[in-house]
Amino acid sequence: MNYTLHQLEIFRKIAEVKSVTKASEQLFLTQPAVSIQLKNFQDQFNLPLFEVVGRKLYITEFGEEISETAAKILEQVDAINYKSAFFEGELAGKLKIAIVSTAKYVMPFFLADFIQQNESVDLTMDVTNKMSVIRSLENNQCDFAMVSTIPKKLKTHNIELMKNKLYFVANKDFKTSKNSLAIKNLNENIFIFREQGSATRLAMERFLVKHKVKIKKKMELTSNEALKQAVIAGLGISIMPIIGIKNELQTGELQILDIKTLPLETNWNLIWLKTKNLSTVAKAFKNHIEKEKQSLTEKHFSWVLKE
Repeated sequence: MNYTLHQLEIFRKIAEVKSVTKASEQLFLTQPAVSIQLKNFQDQFNLPLFEVVGRKLYITEFGEEISETAAKILEQVDAINYKSAFFEGELAGKLKIAIVSTAKYVMPFFLADFIQQNESVDLTMDVTNKMSVIRSLENNQCDFAMVSTIPKKLKTHNIELMKNKLYFVANKDFKTSKNSLAIKNLNENIFIFREQGSATRLAMERFLVKHKVKIKKKMELTSNEALKQAVIAGLGISIMPIIGIKNELQTGELQILDIKTLPLETNWNLIWLKTKNLSTVAKAFKNHIEKEKQSLTEKHFSWVLKE
């Protein structure tokens, strides 16, 4: 057999996403190039690695075994590269972070300088819902998590990064009779919620209950971007973090409703398990955040602090 590391990487990705097209996109390769490498890899085995039924690709039991072995080989190759860089005096290794979907507007700015200064550090950032983030942290699948509400059931350390301000927003055509919108008049609208378990949803529910707002009709969406587009389209109103709607406010597609008791405020936190044995890379990133968080916040998010 004469397969290459490149072929192992391609087959591992295909086995993961169950699609040649998706694999090519994630590997930044053309689909024909991926297909050729897959064929060349398959030709070295007597047993099939995959089968196509209809238009769907399925990995065989043998293929799954090969995929798992490929993953281990690729991990060892990474380890060799990291050790080589380490002995040359560089910071090297993997940094794994899980963040809630709205944190994608914040976390990249706290990561950029660190990643640029350490070329041998590889980053994996999983952007998902709060429940999945907490599960990833709990199962030791990440070094850090970024959330706006610290989970009570886990014993964690945290670094408070910046304020997270939430406002009721509506589309540009939403009309109010007065400069300030009375809370009691909110129940005339359709409310758009995030999914169960979302910190933004929890804040919105608590606000509505506290002010005894009756919900006549509501809808639920599972991502901040989908919710934003629904509000822009005029499907309803919602509470949203201002950090995620800067462009839409500037273009006038969205407007903040003038409600005296808002904004609601939480804090963006970088958290990690107290029992977590942080790697050298993770410790370096933690130190970077502790040292630079104030200057980074002022540099990139001064507009949020002024709102």
